[in-house]
Amino acid sequence: MLLSDPATLAACVAAVILVGMAKGGFSGLGALGTPVAALVLPPSTAAAILLPILIVQDVVSVWSFRHAWDRWIVAWMLPGALAGITVGWAVAASIDEKALMGVLGGITLLFGAYRLWVERGNRVVAASTSPGWVGALFGMATGFTSQVAHAGGPPFQMWVTPRKLPHLTYAGTNAILFAAINWLKVPSYILLGAFTRDVVIAAALLVPLAIITTLLSVRVVKVLRPERFYTIIYLLMVLLGGKLMADAFT
Repeated sequence: MLLSDPATLAACVAAVILVGMAKGGFSGLGALGTPVAALVLPPSTAAAILLPILIVQDVVSVWSFRHAWDRWIVAWMLPGALAGITVGWAVAASIDEKALMGVLGGITLLFGAYRLWVERGNRVVAASTSPGWVGALFGMATGFTSQVAHAGGPPFQMWVTPRKLPHLTYAGTNAILFAAINWLKVPSYILLGAFTRDVVIAAALLVPLAIITTLLSVRVVKVLRPERFYTIIYLLMVLLGGKLMADAFT
């Protein structure tokens, strides 16, 4: 069994906690799930283990935020995400995942640092009003990086965070969009033969931890003050970007 090795078990537990926090509202942290699990497993196996877990966590997060989500954002981003998933599946064999994550990390770090700078000292910054077609492009990037390494959080954040949604609406929009994206990824994983017996068993064993982590994160997000929530998101983007870049150069 994949989880019989202590190092593999520890890495998978850490990955599940990270994606659980992301599903609970701390968007972006989920991008670390696959790289952490890939420290001890082939990247394709790590991604395959996490996909069923993500889908279970989606049930918890969608139910928790079902009354607060932005339909306009989801309607623009989801078609682009489908296109990105398709491209990611088509070129999966030729992608250098480490280089891709390094580039994504650099962009994420710079964006998070920029937003922390412009909003320093609780400065009031006008919400972004970029048109929907821009969201479709970010949706494509979200779908592509999600298909490759379950790392769709940063592109989502870059378009949605500056729109200054109420923080529960932000979390709900993230939950609904990624629930749809994760189901759209299932056929490609089946076609690639990713769901082996050992992968399914490992995912099933980690599901209870996934549910608990997501529920705890939802509870924390619901009691956070909105301005503090966005500061935390930007800080997480900086840390996440730095981690992805470091992994790309080691």
